[in-house]
Amino acid sequence: MRFLLDRQAIEEEGASARYLAAVYTPDEAFEYAALLRAGGEVEMTPVAARAPVELEDKLLAHARQAARAAARKAAEDLPPWPHRVLRWRGPGRG
Repeated sequence: MRFLLDRQAIEEEGASARYLAAVYTPDEAFEYAALLRAGGEVEMTPVAARAPVELEDKLLAHARQAARAAARKAAEDLPPWPHRVLRWRGPGRG
């Protein structure tokens, strides 16, 4: 499985960013419009069908991690919002 966050726009003077968030399995793709706010807040809206709950929860966890990291990066004068975050997870890899 792949969990992808692909940045679409930076908003609110860098305090938030919009991403295409997706879960890709061998058989299906589930896409979401995601708004990440520095500090860890995430809003995800499915584009079409929702992923199974356990996959959606993992995607949300990756998005929250990126959002929490944004505040730390900004404090260190680093670009807070990565263009892309890609995580691979196989069976039994959490």
